Amino acid sequence: MTHPMAGDRPRPKTELTARPLSAAAFADFGEVIDLNDLRGFAQMRINDGLTTRFHDVFSIDTLDAGGRTVASVFRTRPLPLPHRVRVMERHPLGSQAFIPMDNLPFLVLVGAETSPGAPLTAAHLSLFITSGRQGVNLHKNTWHHFQIVLGRQRDFLVIDRAGGGGNLEESRVEGEVWIAAPQGPG
Repeated sequence: MTHPMAGDRPRPKTELTARPLSAAAFADFGEVIDLNDLRGFAQMRINDGLTTRFHDVFSIDTLDAGGRTVASVFRTRPLPLPHRVRVMERHPLGSQAFIPMDNLPFLVLVGAETSPGAPLTAAHLSLFITSGRQGVNLHKNTWHHFQIVLGRQRDFLVIDRAGGGGNLEESRVEGEVWIAAPQGPG
């Protein structure tokens, strides 16, 4: 049996619920890659006019400390929900884009910057649900949880950084923070 240490006090449980992903709500954390709304991007017809290229849809930022851009496929199994959030990660040397290879929603948990050395808490976290036709490009140094897929195994095209340097930092999440299961289809 463990006993609380002097000064320890029970922390309240916080349950995060997902809100719809939008460019405005996500701007502090990165860019939304919305395949349903590509207006405003330069368009050109290529391949004998059969293909429309939407040019420069998001910004890849991977060259710090001699890095290079790589493309990978991440195959992720569903995370049982509700899920207790214990650790978040960030990449100080490069952005990281996740583009779904299907049309099913997934969850994106991100965290705001904290004071140096300060722990992440529920107050720093924001949870979003995609439309299924949206991906995200996380800015350098954006705290995030790994992919949170719903229902079945999913594949993502991931564009991020390879190379030397310390490009992974982790932080424990203080308190009892849970991701709630989204309501409705998913």
